[in-house]
Amino acid sequence: MITDTEIKIKGIEALINTLGEVEAERFIALLIREPFDYTQWQRTLWANKSVVELSHAAMQLRKKSKAHK
Repeated sequence: MITDTEIKIKGIEALINTLGEVEAERFIALLIREPFDYTQWQRTLWANKSVVELSHAAMQLRKKSKAHK
């Protein structure tokens, strides 16, 4: 199990790697500024996707990420 600090660092790194520094900052600002229910958001985020579709998309992203390293 990793510490809370390590989770925060990895989370920020993931945001920056995915969105870039400016958009990652915007994302964080949006979360802080607006009332936000993460659990509800997750329930509706991929409502029209099956587990198989999500898994396939995740595997494709991982392959793409490894190719860029």
